[in-house]
Amino acid sequence: MDSQKEALIRIINTLANKNEELQSFLETLDATLIGLKDESCKVMMELEAELEQLSSALETKGAELRGIIKEEKQRKEVELQNQLMEGKSALLSCEELLEFANQSLTISNEEEFLKAAKEIKDRVTMAPAFRLTTRPVVSQNMSQFTVDFSVERAGLQQLYFLPVPRAPEIDGANCVVCDNNISVVWQPADDSDGDAKRSECYEVEYRKTNRDSSVRAATEACWEKISNITETRVTISGLKFDSQFVIVRVRAKNKTAAGEFSEPVAIETRAYNFGFDAATAHAELKVTGDSVIWEPQGVKGHDARLRGKDNKSRSATPSPNKTAVGRGGRDRFAGESYTVLGDHEMMGGCHYWELRPLADWKSFSVGVTYRQSLGRFDQLGKSSGSWCLHASQWLQTSLAAKHNNRAKTLDWPLPQRIGLYCDYDNGELVFVDVDRLHLLHSFKTKFSQPLVPAFTIWCGGITLTTGLQVPSFMGNFLSANRSLSNLSQ
Repeated sequence: MDSQKEALIRIINTLANKNEELQSFLETLDATLIGLKDESCKVMMELEAELEQLSSALETKGAELRGIIKEEKQRKEVELQNQLMEGKSALLSCEELLEFANQSLTISNEEEFLKAAKEIKDRVTMAPAFRLTTRPVVSQNMSQFTVDFSVERAGLQQLYFLPVPRAPEIDGANCVVCDNNISVVWQPADDSDGDAKRSECYEVEYRKTNRDSSVRAATEACWEKISNITETRVTISGLKFDSQFVIVRVRAKNKTAAGEFSEPVAIETRAYNFGFDAATAHAELKVTGDSVIWEPQGVKGHDARLRGKDNKSRSATPSPNKTAVGRGGRDRFAGESYTVLGDHEMMGGCHYWELRPLADWKSFSVGVTYRQSLGRFDQLGKSSGSWCLHASQWLQTSLAAKHNNRAKTLDWPLPQRIGLYCDYDNGELVFVDVDRLHLLHSFKTKFSQPLVPAFTIWCGGITLTTGLQVPSFMGNFLSANRSLSNLSQ
């Protein structure tokens, strides 16, 4: 009975999803029908305005053109109305079956329950909701009925509607995802009838989603548009990969008409996304979105004294090693550990993120740690379970790699943008000066517990950038680093 109940629950979930999809589909049909009427009225008004300015020689041809538009409008309305009725019928059937299935879950008699479950399975097999194509059979587009009146009077008897360019086809095999950019490539439609020659440009739309389907959930982003593309390819850049997929589609446009969009293609966009875990932040660290700023408690005018060159007294300014009074929950760092952790663990795979120090910073550390190995008063790099890069321009400039209470001084200027690469499975942690494309330091170890990103900030702040792929330039650093490791073994 348990297996039957689980199967029934799965059926109910499927029906619920289908119910949601059908509701969205009906809304699309309603919007398409309204849009079709608006579009047909619009092109009809434009046509009438042109016909009024023509001589009597256009009247016969004008009547013919009006008839074509009306016939197309009526044909599309009939098809949409029929599909709308089918959709409503399927939705009603789906809701009835869903209600019956929910009631069946309350049946305690095993024989009656099994009988009801069998009936539901049989009805699901024949349910119209699963045989209904959830896409409008026609579109609201009527712009193909725009007439070219620029020809001479003798040519008016041969007026024609500009053909709408047919939908291109996205070449998924040649679409490339690299360095948070997506290169989209497509093939134009067959130009045997000259449609392609009339296509002056292309328009690409894309949106982020966590589903590999073109059906948009209410919480997902709307389409973003790139217009006036003259080539059969485009690169979408500047993306943050904070979703599993980016769905793209393309359509061709000529002088007056835009064609139908191509079939949407879902492109997988894997990247490491995390934020600051504010619950772990030291009481003197302020977490705001993707930034962390050190805000000392109880020291008035603190920052002004640090920045002022003419003020000789620094007695009211706590140094990085001076213990402050911690407050907050048990998970919050305290004392001299001005630290905050990331909110997403790494238990395998390759990950990459970047940070930038804000203006007037004095000291910060960035790295990874085992959450359990870093106590509330511990500092990064001083335990066997934490690895970090430490930068400071307090009193003197320094850059060092730290682990297990050991530090290695690095002979390199302080970076303005630091990239971190973590290959959990191979035990690699790499720090890179992104602006100068220089390998700062790499740790080689064997990670035995889940890792979290960790940040220590004193006087100043940092900005974090996540949702990044492992950049292509990391390949050169990793190859060179592994070659040196092999020579040293």
